[in-house]
Parts: sequence; structure tokens; C-alpha cells
Amino acid sequence: MNRVYVCSCFGITEQQVRDHAGKGACTPRQIASACKAGTDCGSCVRRIQALLGRGACPRREPADQGESGLLSAEIPEMPGISAMQPQAA
Repeated sequence: MNRVYVCSCFGITEQQVRDHAGKGACTPRQIASACKAGTDCGSCVRRIQALLGRGACPRREPADQGESGLLSAEIPEMPGISAMQPQAA
């Protein structure tokens, strides 16, 4: 069996990272919570990010946002800051 180690500090392999990703750990922080990879020296964090970016984590379906996602976004009002109004030329 060919094992490629991602985290030497804790002996975590690429397959273990993929397994945790398949169970829902989709960020390096979530992988760290699942198996401690990336929590000691940190040299494996970029490798974990690369693995997660290569399909190890199941992709979510994009939400239906109509013609433009920007149209459905609401900007909360900030106390003390008035909404910007178009300036008359």
C-alpha cells in the first residue's frame, strides 16, 4: 500500500484527509479538528488546502440566484451612516 504523508507531525496521509473531507471537513481548520493535521509545525497546511481544492471535498450545488446574485443581496443599514444618493450633475 502506497501512503503519501501530508502531515509528518501526526502521520496523516492524503487518503485520511480525503476521508475526513468526504465526511464534511472542507477547510484546513476542519481537517485540523478532525485529525490534528496542520496544528503543530503548520508546514502541511498548504498541501491540505491543495487536496481540498482538488475534489476531496464534495462540491455544493450553487444556490439559485436568479439573473444576478447582486440583485438579491441586501446591504444592512449602518447607524450614523446615511445611504449614498446619486449626485445631481
